[in-house]
Amino acid sequence: MKKGWIAVLVSATCFAAQMPVRAKHVTVWKEPGRFGGWPANFGIWSWGDEIVVGFAAAYFKPSRVQHARDDNRPQTDVQARSLDGGETWKIEEPAAFASLRRGGPAPRDCPGGIDFKHPEFAMALRMTDIHAGPSRFYHSTDRCKTWQGPYNLPLFGQKGIAARTDYLIDGKRECLIFVTAAKTNGREGRVMCARTRDGATTWDFVSWIGPEPEGYSIMPASVRLSKDRILTTLRRKEGPSSWIDAYLSENNGATWQFLNQPATTGSGNPPSLIMLRDGRLCLTYGYRAEPYGIRARLSSDQGNTWGDEIILRADGGNWDLGYPRTTQRKDGKIVTVYYFNDDQDKERYIAATIWDPGKPEGAALRQRK
Repeated sequence: MKKGWIAVLVSATCFAAQMPVRAKHVTVWKEPGRFGGWPANFGIWSWGDEIVVGFAAAYFKPSRVQHARDDNRPQTDVQARSLDGGETWKIEEPAAFASLRRGGPAPRDCPGGIDFKHPEFAMALRMTDIHAGPSRFYHSTDRCKTWQGPYNLPLFGQKGIAARTDYLIDGKRECLIFVTAAKTNGREGRVMCARTRDGATTWDFVSWIGPEPEGYSIMPASVRLSKDRILTTLRRKEGPSSWIDAYLSENNGATWQFLNQPATTGSGNPPSLIMLRDGRLCLTYGYRAEPYGIRARLSSDQGNTWGDEIILRADGGNWDLGYPRTTQRKDGKIVTVYYFNDDQDKERYIAATIWDPGKPEGAALRQRK
């Protein structure tokens, strides 16, 4: 894998970016015979140049149809930490993430009192099954060095909740979470949001985001645009088509309206959405059709329109890749972490692309409505 800075493809019409975006790829975790997967199922947290990302460490089993993972061997939930903005990484195995079969703790009700505003706070939302059953959450107040939990999430009257990490903090004891619920037929899935106002002692259903689909609408990634405005992006599939939808709330999650379709994703991949310090939005996602790889789009108008597609890499071996999570480091460069493969018959590993989003056209959108 190339580790030096290279040029990646971007249209010259993308916000006055006349030069190619500069990027380099680094390996986060790669072991012979292993399968590293799905950072989007876990989450990413950062404090300046200290970045933590979660992922699954499983065993590789060649497959060109299913995920190339050996389901008969154990999977470990781990995290990687970088102290230098994603340049180098160390692997950690939090005790709280261990499964019951490996001696980990059983989920319990949260006693509450969580301080969501703690400067070193992080929360991880995790699912049991994509179709049915409960989900759980963990929280940390020491930059993911130790985790409290797992704690039970309610079912909110649904057949199942498939939670991945997506939350917005509104106060010391108040937080919005965005999760996927089972559809009325019990299949995957439909996105909803819920809120706690008492430090996670209780959670209340707030709203559905979009109508129940024939296919699925899952895996939200959300940003706060202002006190009342929230933008969320969803992984969508209907028949053979897969894409990303954007929905807008102008009343802090109470109701939602469809905004646009920022991207297509080949055979399907979840979005990662962040707001850059200059006010632009950055959307990253895996692309599961030829040429397989990782892509991005930028928006300078709070998601109303999106710039041309930025191809961060297009050298994947097959469709079994993506699930990114993205953050911005102190120097303004973007760090996008995902799982990847160089060849369809070789192991899957965790990689990061560090790339420069360039400058916005005109005045930066620092003012929020």
